[in-house]
This record gives sequence, structure tokens and C-alpha cells, in this order.
Amino acid sequence: MTLIQALLAFAFAAGLLTVTPGLDTAIVLRASALEGRKAGIAAAAGITLGLMVWGTASAIGLTALLAASSLAYMALKWIGAAYLVVLGLNMLLRPKASVASGEAETVGVHGPGLWLRRGLLTNLLNPKVGVFYVAFLPQFTPPGAPTGPFIAALVAIHIVEGAIWFAALIAATEPLGRCLRRPEIARRMNRLTGAIFIGFGAKLALSRG
Repeated sequence: MTLIQALLAFAFAAGLLTVTPGLDTAIVLRASALEGRKAGIAAAAGITLGLMVWGTASAIGLTALLAASSLAYMALKWIGAAYLVVLGLNMLLRPKASVASGEAETVGVHGPGLWLRRGLLTNLLNPKVGVFYVAFLPQFTPPGAPTGPFIAALVAIHIVEGAIWFAALIAATEPLGRCLRRPEIARRMNRLTGAIFIGFGAKLALSRG
């Protein structure tokens, strides 16, 4: 496999994985639908930063340690699962009526920052992302290619594809934003997202690797 063939093969495989519905998609959709474009962009930026951290760790070999250490993997897995469950329960039990109910004055200041942190933490506290990079990226590294720089290039492709996907999601939710910000619909959206987060947290906690 040549370098170009490896890059194209990875771009195709990573593209399929990017558009597969998952937690990242749920976070960006929820943020942009209920709090607008800035919140969606912030959530996407946080997820992207998380991917950059995992990608850098993968390029220098740190995630190989995570993959090899069952104790480190389990600790990070349970922390991540707990974070998702707590976040989901908060949305289920205290759903926002809308961005204009009680926090209209502060959402413009604190909303994007909150979603940046949520996107980043959700990504960093999911050890499957790191293990995925360790298991997946070497398969597309041709023999003789400089491992570190080539893996960094693959991670960059994944990040670019993710950014394009997130931009499409944010653009698609904008026309529905006004409807989704109605109090009752907003509450249902929050509860649904909370249930999804709890489901992902439970799935992460119960996974065996």
C-alpha cells in the first residue's frame, strides 16, 4: 500500500465512522438546536480538541500504555461513564425550558464555554477513543513510513472530516432552532439528550474493552 492509497483508505474509513450516530453527534446537535450556532461550534471545538489530545498521545505512544494497562483503562472508563450519567441525569431531572428562561442574560457569556468544556471532557474521558487510535491508525501506516508523523497526518484527516460533519449538523439544526427553543419542546429535547447520555454512559461502563 502506497502513502496515497493509505491516506485515501483511511479517509474513507474514518469518514464512515465520523457520520455514524454517536455521542459526539448528540452533543453537537443538542447544543446547536437549543442554544444556537455558537454553542454548537463550541461543543464541536471541544470534541476536536479532545481528538487532538488523543491523536498527539497516539503519535508519541502514550495511548499504547492505556491500551496495555487494564487498571488505567478501567479507571478512565468509569470516570467517563460517571460523567456521562451525571450529565444525563441533570438534563432529565432539570431540563431547560429554553435559553430565554432564567439564563438569557448569561447564556451568551457562559453557554459556549460550558459546551466547549463538555465536548472536551466527554471526549477525553472516553478511553475508547485512545484505544481506537492505537488499534486503528497503525493498520493504515505503510511499511517504511515514519510512524509518528504519518499517524499525526491520519489524525488530522479525522479531525477535518469531523469538523465538516459538525458544520453540516449545525447548519441543519439552525432552521429548526426557533421551534426547538419552545419551552415544552426544549424540555423534551433535554430529557431525550439526557437519556442518550445515560445510555452511552451505561454502555461505556458495561463494555469489556
